[in-house]
Amino acid sequence: MYTSGLDVDTRAYFTAATMIIAVPTGIKIFSWLATMWGGSIYMKTPMLFAVGFLFLFTFGGLTGIVLANAGVDIGLHDTYYVVAHFHYVLSMGAVFGLFSGFYFWIGKMTGVQYPEVLGQLHFWLTFVGVNLTFFPMHFLGLAGMPRRIPDYPDAFSGWNWIASFGSYVTTIGILLFIYILYEVAFHGQPVGKNVWENINERTTERGFRGPFTLEWMVDSPPHFHTFEELPQIRDVKNGSAYDFIRKNPGAFPLSTAS
Repeated sequence: MYTSGLDVDTRAYFTAATMIIAVPTGIKIFSWLATMWGGSIYMKTPMLFAVGFLFLFTFGGLTGIVLANAGVDIGLHDTYYVVAHFHYVLSMGAVFGLFSGFYFWIGKMTGVQYPEVLGQLHFWLTFVGVNLTFFPMHFLGLAGMPRRIPDYPDAFSGWNWIASFGSYVTTIGILLFIYILYEVAFHGQPVGKNVWENINERTTERGFRGPFTLEWMVDSPPHFHTFEELPQIRDVKNGSAYDFIRKNPGAFPLSTAS
């Protein structure tokens, strides 16, 4: 945009506006960290992808602050620096959030759970692969390598070789994810209502019993028209709402339709 012929005042406005956007974005990131700090963190596959999302999204946002400066952006416009920036925010940040949600809810949606070891291997292959692919592009962009070209000078071959190797690692991660889908579809382990309840002895000793929102109170997968009427969450004086729901299953009328 800065290279489209805007006058100086307009470029100054968009520079300031883009940098100001970083303030609520930073607050949002610290809010996520505070949520993790106040919760019961256990590094299963969904949490790994959530933490990976925070790192990638934050790093991509920082490079966006660099590009917000009109003078810098004119020099970096249409180079691999821009490619690295928006891939860190979108192709890596957003996708890691999607993977986190997938692994967290796949047991509830299908009634069978994914293989945990393969899920964590998928995370590490993808995390290492995408960083090897796109992090070197920052240096290529700063060196002046333009995007959308079929070939490049030998001076750029070193970082491009690392990026290519990272893309191979990422491809292996994608193939592993496809295999995980196969395992879930044909060899998945059946799960109960609350997939994450009492993950292991250590979490039980710490008092962690998993999430207790309404979707974890019904069967996995939930039946159609699970609730005949809108459930009401009542304040509980003695004990948690989780204990109340487990001891009083009739408090939430469930549909008998299958």
